Parts: sequence; structure tokens; C-alpha cells
Amino acid sequence: MTGRLIALDRINGREAAALIRNGQLDDILIATDGPAPEAIHHARVERVGPGGHGAFLATSDGAAYLRDAKGMTAGQALTVQVSAHAEPGKAFPVTTRLRFKGRHAILTPGAPGISLSRRITDADKRARLRDIATAAMAGVAHGLILRSAAAGAVEGVIAAEIGELLALAEAVLTARPAQPACLVAAPGPHALAAREWDRAETDDRPGAFERHGVNDALAALRSPREALAGGGAIFIEPTRALVAVDVNTGGDFSPAAGLKANIACARALPRALRLRGLGGQIVIDPAPMPRRDRAAFENALRAAFRDDGEQTALVGWTPLGHYELQRKRGRQPLHDIPT
Repeated sequence: MTGRLIALDRINGREAAALIRNGQLDDILIATDGPAPEAIHHARVERVGPGGHGAFLATSDGAAYLRDAKGMTAGQALTVQVSAHAEPGKAFPVTTRLRFKGRHAILTPGAPGISLSRRITDADKRARLRDIATAAMAGVAHGLILRSAAAGAVEGVIAAEIGELLALAEAVLTARPAQPACLVAAPGPHALAAREWDRAETDDRPGAFERHGVNDALAALRSPREALAGGGAIFIEPTRALVAVDVNTGGDFSPAAGLKANIACARALPRALRLRGLGGQIVIDPAPMPRRDRAAFENALRAAFRDDGEQTALVGWTPLGHYELQRKRGRQPLHDIPT
């Protein structure tokens, strides 16, 4: 099958969405247990660390942790947003910097100003979108970011979405529950797929995952081995401290095999990490190659992660010849989700 397809289904009773590109699983969203990113809570400060360096909060979904708590006191009420999934045995991380996200726009209370996605490069489109945003935000103190999807949307759709985000923000910011409560639930996989993935043919009939090979692809992801184009492979193994990626050339031991396998690794790695839900510190042990080929490997990595969707910092080489990068933990690891 060529082209893009979105399959909507359930896995062990959990809502799930799969993005299939040219017959290959390219992304997967699976509902998880516990608080998920984007949920907004009315919380209460339980304990503040020395000097305001962090605070534990009580929420209706359990303990949360706020990194910057300067000036806060125990018993204080706060409105916070879940920023990432909790690591095992830890409180889930939250922030006081709320973001209300739509398909075309992101509303940012407390951060005024209007900005546009860098991916919108056409000057005329940027001017048109800025005019739409300025009109929709007239008299409003909040900030607004127009996402790349806004470039292809009509004015009425963008303005209507901004109006919905403003109404939601007003309801949240004026809420005063007597006890900790969840004010806005995190979007589920089906809602996220509709918001975040480009429009495509959608199969939401029962058995969609089986029909399109998603179940088999998920089973294969349980293995640390990921085959590479050209015959090599990478082995991706998460530990408590980091994610180790080992590049193997397979049976080819020619001088060019190392660079070939490393370039293939760079191109395959964003998808492999995305499907496995892995982030944090990533350490790549590349196949042997001359130092002069390192720049080509880095350029391939940079190009591959440009469209990944998660914030990723390419850190560089270690004295032992490993390559490090840091990727935001935007999802719960696949190995922690029963599938």
C-alpha cells in the first residue's frame, strides 16, 4: 500500500491510533494509565523544597512535582498542566505555564504576543495569518502561536478554533474548586491523531489494526533489533539511565560498510524511538568509520530528526567515540504499556 493511512482501533481495551506510511507503521498512540501530558489540574502545594527548588503538589490524580516553586508556600492553590508522563515510582511533572493546543493554534496565557511556525515560509501566507490572529486576539492579553497546519486552513476555521481556545482558557483560569480537581482531561489517541496528523484516509472499523498489520508491527517492536536498509541492524536497549543504540553492519566488513550502516541508522532512528516511546539521553555506538565521515553522519541525523515532532538536541561526540543526543520524553515507553 502506498500513501498515508490512519487506523483507529483498541489494544487490550485501550484506545489507540496508528499512522501507516507506504505500508509501514510510522507512528503509534496508545492510551496509558495515569496522568498524561496536556491535562490541566487545580492542585494544592503540599511541600516546597529548600529555596523554592521544587514542590510536591496534591492533585486528584496523585502526587505531582513542580520544578520551579520560588515564592510558593504549603497549602497554596495552583493551576498546573501535566508536562510529561511520570517515570516509574515518581510524581508526574507539571508546569504553571499553561498551553491550550488546537490543530491550527496554541494559546499561551501569561506569554503575550503572536508568533507563527517557522515552517510557514511564504511571506504572503504569514502576513495573512498574522492578520487573522491579530483580529481574533484583539483585546486579549494571552499569547498565540499559529501552527504549520494553519497555512492551509481558511480564515473562518482558524478564527473559530481560536475562539474555542479562548473560551476554554477563560473557564480554566477562573475555576476555583474547593478541592484538587482535573479541569481539562488529556486528549486521547483518537483526538490526538485528528489534531496532530495530516489528513489522510482513515479506517476506524473494528479490526483495523489487524487488517493493516499494526499488531504484527507492535509485536516486532518488542525486540531490541531494528533492521536497517542495506543489511545492517541497530539494537535499541533502554536502561534506567539512558537508551543505548548499537549499530551493526551485518555481514559486510568492507571499509564503506561502517559509514553505510551509520547513515542508515541516522535515517531510521527517529521512527524507531518514536514507535518505542523512548526519550531522555540517547547514546549511539556507531559502527567503525573514519573521523572524516562523522560530518556526514551528523548531517544525516540532523535531517532525520527535523520532522520527528519531539524536541531533540544533538549533543555531539564523546571521547570514546559515541554520539549523544537528548530527546524529550513525550510518551510513555511502549514496553511499559500492555499490548
